[in-house]
Amino acid sequence: MRKCIMDCNIREIKSSEYPILDDFLYDAIYVPEGVEAPDRDILKQPELQVYVSGFGDKKDDLCFVAEVDKGIVGAVWVRDMKDYGHIEDGVLSFAISIKNEYRGNGIGTELMKRMLTELRMRGHKRASLAVQKANYAVKMYKNLGFDIVDENEEEYIMVYNFE
Repeated sequence: MRKCIMDCNIREIKSSEYPILDDFLYDAIYVPEGVEAPDRDILKQPELQVYVSGFGDKKDDLCFVAEVDKGIVGAVWVRDMKDYGHIEDGVLSFAISIKNEYRGNGIGTELMKRMLTELRMRGHKRASLAVQKANYAVKMYKNLGFDIVDENEEEYIMVYNFE
């Protein structure tokens, strides 16, 4: 287990905990300041279901969680999916979310480092993600070594190369 800046432990998710990924996916939706958060029904949309539907069924599905006081406060997961950050089949895409009250404590960075280490050990060559340009996490991804490879009006597509 890896330690965070605050007292937290990072571990692989248990299959019995997969349902919490819905909550973390909802929390991962970037909502600019002053904008009302969407209704939770947004999670039913196919473009969001790719992140969580049947998680654990695909061979490359992998998730790590961060625990504080035995409660899960963050999650990072990857899978081979045609999501917003998809660059090609076989390249795993990231999703990450930290509960609001725990953001800014290094938990996201430690979760990302743990996942990148695991993907490197498993022989992956690249991984990708999509992030809203206005999201403060862009800086974290750049600091971890992700490069912007594409963009649209709202998002950056970023790739991490393990080689």
